[in-house]
Amino acid sequence: MTSNRPYLIRALYEWLVDNDLTPHLLVDAEKRDVIVPRQFVEEGRIVLNVTPTAVRGLVLGNDYITFNARFGGTPMDVVVPPEAVLGVYARENGRGMLFPDETPGDDDGTPPDDDPKPPRDRPSLKVVK
Repeated sequence: MTSNRPYLIRALYEWLVDNDLTPHLLVDAEKRDVIVPRQFVEEGRIVLNVTPTAVRGLVLGNDYITFNARFGGTPMDVVVPPEAVLGVYARENGRGMLFPDETPGDDDGTPPDDDPKPPRDRPSLKVVK
């Protein structure tokens, strides 16, 4: 099963824009394939203003979120995989959603292969006749 995160990001973005709020993405800048202006990353995270007037060519895709924006007057193409988005919220009132960490295996409901099995809590019994 695919992740629901890209769908939730799109829904929250649309909801915030429909309510005349300024949508922001909180992004884990240390995740793989994230392309953001590193000079604005603080503690491994960056907040991106993705309001329609602040970005050009915004695509909220299932595999990548892409857009062009100016940072300190310099244009830059930004690429963020949805799994790197930690939250979507409104600048004005903080309304939105934070996302839980997704670990390998979360998408299909199975534990990752390198996850050790938990120890048994109680002994097993056999029926003897």
